[in-house]
Amino acid sequence: MEKISIVEVITKRDLKLFINFPRSLYKHEKNYIPALQNEELANHSIITNPMLEFCEVKYWLAIKNRTVVGRVAGIIDVAYNTNQKKRYLKFGWLDFYNDEEVISKLMQVVDDWGSINGVEYIIGPMGFTTFDRSGVLIEGFTETPTIYSNYNYQYYGQMIEKCGYKKETDWVEYNVKVPDSIPEKYVNGATIIKKRYNLSVLELKSKNDLLNYTDAIFEMLNKEYVNSYGFNGFNEIQVDKIVDNYLRLLRLDFVCLVVDSTQKLVGFGICLPSLSRAIKKSNGYLYPFGIFRIHKALKHNDTVDTLLIAIEENYKNKGVNGIIFNELIGAFQRNGITNIETNKETESNTQVQNLWKKFDYRQHKRSRCYIKKMEYNA
Repeated sequence: MEKISIVEVITKRDLKLFINFPRSLYKHEKNYIPALQNEELANHSIITNPMLEFCEVKYWLAIKNRTVVGRVAGIIDVAYNTNQKKRYLKFGWLDFYNDEEVISKLMQVVDDWGSINGVEYIIGPMGFTTFDRSGVLIEGFTETPTIYSNYNYQYYGQMIEKCGYKKETDWVEYNVKVPDSIPEKYVNGATIIKKRYNLSVLELKSKNDLLNYTDAIFEMLNKEYVNSYGFNGFNEIQVDKIVDNYLRLLRLDFVCLVVDSTQKLVGFGICLPSLSRAIKKSNGYLYPFGIFRIHKALKHNDTVDTLLIAIEENYKNKGVNGIIFNELIGAFQRNGITNIETNKETESNTQVQNLWKKFDYRQHKRSRCYIKKMEYNA
């Protein structure tokens, strides 16, 4: 019987095998959405991913019969550990065939690297930033993921637990139906809140108008998301990278910026037409037809994904969220959007979850982050 060997990723060829492995693993799975290959290559290059300046990263492949049967990455994020005041090792990009020996050997090499570096805990799956796919799907295997969400087979969670890992936290996702009409009380409520606090919705005539508020948006994110699980903040270099990657994809009518009388940002909501089906059809490749399918999805779609939502602390619980949703729901109705797919939020984040209770909604996906405490002999 051919034994399983664990090989560290060293060469560019190895890295391509690492990135492309899920395409073979999930080639017959209709609900798997591949990551864009060019973005994955850029994400794992220190030249194009500024996060790698603050992380020590190793990648491993599990090989059997000269064939890749699993993969995993180990990440020691110095900035994250400093902020958390703990020595964490994050594992991510975990994929494997239904074979206990494969997952056991992959997690063992992660454990060994953690031991060498004296880490206190190993957590995951997690990536470099909040925008990387994270968590193991444990509910919602028949649902279509957003492009920011992981998809995996049902055996993942159970096998990770057999390696000594326990639940750390869960993220949940919702499908929300866009109402045929906005209830009058919501429209009136938004009008009252605007008048009471002298707020207005910024008119975005061009993407330059949005660029003028980029710093304010990420400053608010860093402040308001600071206690969100796994969040490590955005520095200037990361902000520039995110803007370069996503600005061209945004539709201004699916962006709502709420400002006060001095034009200071007090809250915002940013949604993006769903690209899941377009990327699935192209198997994660931009060429030759991927670009065309993405542009078509941006213009003609019935589903949007929530990308970012935040409200300044002093304006929470004052109805600003009502202004944002009133504005966005109107834009969705005008553009034939019938479904909203929410981004992942921790199961304890009832403040965000309460936003959806005004609508026809269902919680349809759940992902889990696992943790293992390292034990060292005295």
